[in-house]
Amino acid sequence: MKKQIAVIGYGGQGAWHCNWAKKSDVVSLAGIYDIKPERCEIAEENGIHAYDSLNSVLKDPLVDIVVCATTNDAHKDIVIRSLLAGKDVICEKPVSLNVADFDEMCAVAKETGRHFTVHQNRRWDVDFLAMRSIIQSGEIGEVLNIESRIQGSRGIPSDWRCHKPFGGGMIYDWGVHLIDQMLQLIPEPVVSLYCQLTHITTDEVDDGFHIHLIFESGKTASLEIGTYNFLAMPRFYMQCRNGTALLEDWQRPCKVAKLKAWNEKEILPVQTAAGITKTMAPRDEITLDYYEIPRPASDVHDFYRNFSASIDGKEEQLIKLEEVRRVLTVMEACFESAETGEVILRTF
Repeated sequence: MKKQIAVIGYGGQGAWHCNWAKKSDVVSLAGIYDIKPERCEIAEENGIHAYDSLNSVLKDPLVDIVVCATTNDAHKDIVIRSLLAGKDVICEKPVSLNVADFDEMCAVAKETGRHFTVHQNRRWDVDFLAMRSIIQSGEIGEVLNIESRIQGSRGIPSDWRCHKPFGGGMIYDWGVHLIDQMLQLIPEPVVSLYCQLTHITTDEVDDGFHIHLIFESGKTASLEIGTYNFLAMPRFYMQCRNGTALLEDWQRPCKVAKLKAWNEKEILPVQTAAGITKTMAPRDEITLDYYEIPRPASDVHDFYRNFSASIDGKEEQLIKLEEVRRVLTVMEACFESAETGEVILRTF
């Protein structure tokens, strides 16, 4: 039997959950609640039942799962009230603005015995899945360094995301995704972290960031979000022991150069404006294989399928709370590094 969900917050992401639930094979949409009456009216016009209060949602015995899709600052109260009301809970990310609040949520989930997870939906992005498939295949050897970035040119969104009290800023908005993805790609302890925030379009919150991570084995990662980039750099660039992978954006296949032999019999120098160079001369087909990785298959419905199965005791939750907590810990360290201007030398 399908589980009934109620979505709290009928904005962009809340509407996404509603539209998805209408097509789902494991959940059905009981309705929504939003503190703004006009949003509830829009939901009704779209054929979706709108509850008159959060209490009405929590008292409805038909509602199995509450989906929290409000502004970031409101998550904690809604999650805890829903768990105490006997509902299983999915919360949008970032689940909280600090680790301490998240720990309180987890304690209530444990106390009530309810299932609680976070919608880290970008684990289903095809660009991330392509990089993960290359790493898991071992096709080009051990990872040395990964660059992950997303760059746009429209500045920070002009809604609540540009206001600090609501939990705005790009560390919260996109950092939560890039950090989560990177910790999945390189599942090792982070031993060094340095972060710089940008404030090109607003001083209230960060409109971009640069994060540098060093992992226990010496692997490195660079994470970047930019909202004032009119020419974007590649989405992913990965150096491995036996090759390189390049993914320009999430709509294109991943390009791979696999090393067949290190030495060439003869290197033809390249003529530059100020002289010749052998060091930077391109390789040929004798030492490299070039190919593309097709876009991986991805089904975002698998998130709800997994959560429903975990409630029924049939599967383990894909998005584990300890993983969510680790991401939050790294995010807190990013703010600390940006404020102090120092490298954070702790293990995460």
